[in-house]
Amino acid sequence: MNLRNILVPAGVIGLVLVGYASAGWPGVAAVAGGLVMWALLHFTRLMNVMKKAANRPIGYVGSAVMLNARLKPGVNLMHVMAMTQSLGERVSAEDAQPEVYRWTDGTQSHVTCEFVNGRLQKWALVRPQVESGPEAE
Repeated sequence: MNLRNILVPAGVIGLVLVGYASAGWPGVAAVAGGLVMWALLHFTRLMNVMKKAANRPIGYVGSAVMLNARLKPGVNLMHVMAMTQSLGERVSAEDAQPEVYRWTDGTQSHVTCEFVNGRLQKWALVRPQVESGPEAE
């Protein structure tokens, strides 16, 4: 079980109780206003990321090598989508854990990312082999 499912509601209830204990009902209103502002900020960020991703092809990234260099374990899928400005191409089955997404660039290099419970666990960069022959020189 994810500990966040317990800690976040407990933290919200704790903040409301602290607000009531320190200032009464105006304190509860101030805490509620802060929580609504926090929720609106996250909703706005989500909508901006989705609007940018809607204007690009699914699974496309400008440079797979640069994406590979910028990835860190533990970031969520929305953060990766914000970096790529694109929805990932789903490689895994629907509703399967881990979720696997792929982003490909113009040179057919691609980064395959594995998310467990919405968090990046591992990723792999694959670059196509360039043939060296008389035409390449």
